[in-house]
Amino acid sequence: MTSAGDAIRRAWRDRRGRTGVLILALIGTLALFGPPFLADPADVPDPVAAANLPPSAAHLLGTDALSRDELARVVSGARVSLSVGVLAVLLSVSLGAGIGLLAGYLGGAVDAALMRLVDAALAIPRLFVLLLLLAGDWRAPLAVLILLIGATGWFSTARLVRGEVLRLREESYVSAAEALGAKPARVMFRHLLPNTLGPLLVAATLGVGDVILLEAGLSFLGLGVQAPTPSWGGMILDGKPYLATAPWAGLFPGLAIVITVLSVNLLSDALRDAIDPRGA
Repeated sequence: MTSAGDAIRRAWRDRRGRTGVLILALIGTLALFGPPFLADPADVPDPVAAANLPPSAAHLLGTDALSRDELARVVSGARVSLSVGVLAVLLSVSLGAGIGLLAGYLGGAVDAALMRLVDAALAIPRLFVLLLLLAGDWRAPLAVLILLIGATGWFSTARLVRGEVLRLREESYVSAAEALGAKPARVMFRHLLPNTLGPLLVAATLGVGDVILLEAGLSFLGLGVQAPTPSWGGMILDGKPYLATAPWAGLFPGLAIVITVLSVNLLSDALRDAIDPRGA
């Protein structure tokens, strides 16, 4: 095993890691700085004459059924998808790391209670829980959607961190810190948590791709990000009736999802091999 910093440097030297980082950096740059230079993604200039126009010099990715510029909507959708992915994973990793740390270090009844909770939660499919929470006449705002996705995704992270803590708490430096009178909070957050950051980094990277796919699926079902905010899954839903006559309306947001998730997976593979080369 290796530290998180060493893992990042080794992953960068891996061609998969460099490729994933560069593509994600490009997508992130477009999402952050592209919208001011593009058309308004909500602008409907001419829903009759300019609807479903194919890609051209005026509209590089064409227009949708309401004459909205597809490039502007794909770039704006990147903001939504990346924001949901990163923020929801930060929430779930923070919850999972904290609970796994407590369970692994304190052990006993605390460990048993927390792990039974995790086992019960893992027995219920995450998508099923989200469908139950989001179904009905109400439509969740973006912040609530991020909260729900993050709050239902920490269970496997908790088990991962608990396993690492169970291994690490037998190390000599932990015993030395306890013998010197270090309080449990100091042992957990100063000595144990930093040594779990490597596996956490891999789990978080994989989680971003999973959440992007999850958000796209929910938006495609009409339960995720709501109009007029553009999202890749919602754009595919909007383009579904026009797959035969205007395939670009659903093709380009679908390609954006594939490229983004593939890049995240390339980076996570490089990080995994960098942290534990024996598993490569």
